[in-house]
Amino acid sequence: MKRQIIDTISSYKTIIIHRHVRPDPDAYGSTFGLREILQASYPDKQIFVTGEHEESLDFLEKPDQVTDDQYEGALVIVTDTANTERIDDQRYSTGASLIKIDHHPNDDAYGDLLWVNTQASSVSEMIYELYEEGKTTANWQMTDNAARVLFAGIVGDTGRFMFHSTSQKTFEIAGDLIKYNFDRTELFNGMYEVERKLLHLQGHIYQQFVMDDNGAAYIKLPQELLEEYGVSATETSLLVGSLGNVKGIKAWIMFIEEEDQIRVRLRSKGPIINELAKQYNGGGHPLASGASIYSWSESDEVIAKLKEICE
Repeated sequence: MKRQIIDTISSYKTIIIHRHVRPDPDAYGSTFGLREILQASYPDKQIFVTGEHEESLDFLEKPDQVTDDQYEGALVIVTDTANTERIDDQRYSTGASLIKIDHHPNDDAYGDLLWVNTQASSVSEMIYELYEEGKTTANWQMTDNAARVLFAGIVGDTGRFMFHSTSQKTFEIAGDLIKYNFDRTELFNGMYEVERKLLHLQGHIYQQFVMDDNGAAYIKLPQELLEEYGVSATETSLLVGSLGNVKGIKAWIMFIEEEDQIRVRLRSKGPIINELAKQYNGGGHPLASGASIYSWSESDEVIAKLKEICE
């Protein structure tokens, strides 16, 4: 499949790369890493990354401005996005051909070419594998900036190499990437330094979360609480992993109220939680998923089901 993707890329003059809404470091790492590699390897091609910019990821890159006309005859590649509803910029379907590259369960098998590897730690890891194949077969080139953003994507999706998805291959690829010229300290500062308001909210989370005897835990963050701390719903994504430090916890949910829905962020140290997410307009990895509900009464249903899973 990697060879097919490389051959397809070589045959298009314009390539537009998409990812999911509410992007994380892997979404940026995979899209911008691929763009950088392709720009270096095919200087005569037009390569774009589209999607709404996430300001907290300023330290990585910023998307391009892409016109409707540029989709005509273009190859579209979507990375790190399990289903079409979560693709940022719905113009993805207006190109000439569509490729899906992802590591989530393939519940929505969209695209003309699909490369899905649920064993990969991240799509950034997959893009590096694609580069290795392209280097051998099509003289693909790696750049310092491509290595930087791919490394960030891998670090982000592995929780600094702590998550179970981290494999020997992950470490080998990370080892190759750090041979390139970029400042890891500066990169880590961009990824993990947080403002004081977020630390204050984190203190609230630690004080107020609820956990039962079986290790099922949750915290509810209504809009008025977020306003009190001056934190946006998007910024709370930086705190989802906080409860993973709690001894005895098995799985947890963070409920974040937005204007039109309540975002449900699920994490686990063992129990499978993506099937629960699918019941509430969501999905994701077995141990890290997201969903959406539309009332606080629904949150109690989700909590009850999580408790059953952890029993």
